[in-house]
Amino acid sequence: MAINLQKGQRENINAPQFTIGLGWDTNESSTGQGFDLDASVFILGENKKLVSDNHFIFYNNLKSPDGAIEHTGDNLTGDGDGDDEQIKVDLSKIDSSVSEITLIVTIHDAETRKQNFGQVRNSFVRVFDSVSNAEILKYELDEDFSIETAVEFGRIYKKNNEWKFEAIGMGMKGGLEDYLNKYN
Repeated sequence: MAINLQKGQRENINAPQFTIGLGWDTNESSTGQGFDLDASVFILGENKKLVSDNHFIFYNNLKSPDGAIEHTGDNLTGDGDGDDEQIKVDLSKIDSSVSEITLIVTIHDAETRKQNFGQVRNSFVRVFDSVSNAEILKYELDEDFSIETAVEFGRIYKKNNEWKFEAIGMGMKGGLEDYLNKYN
């Protein structure tokens, strides 16, 4: 049975192969523009910085150099139920220099479209076993991010040779650029 996490809560991930599902719904836009939310992954070393430029995974760089992390592709609308974007993780392939995997969702072209996460609802991140499809954990964002255009949903990190998930739920108003500056 899946564990529903609260902000700041941590939980072990015992599956060597798992999928991270990210989902959201958008309110009707008063700007006349559609929403395009994008999931990104920052693969970090002990220094909390990208291992290399190729360890930033997004719609234009779908796979990590070691093949351990793969983004399944960009969903341009977020329509429908369930996961809007997914990231597959195989811990047996992960480079030994990796200590953290950070999950970020941004609104594409948010400033031009006058959009923010206050217009997004039912946001969640979930982790499920890639072999059995059993859901391991889920974190639903319940905060109102009225000025933020990017949100760190959670992070997966290694501690004492065990991988854990931490529910973060922290937004930034500078979009993806804020996270690129933070982790580069």
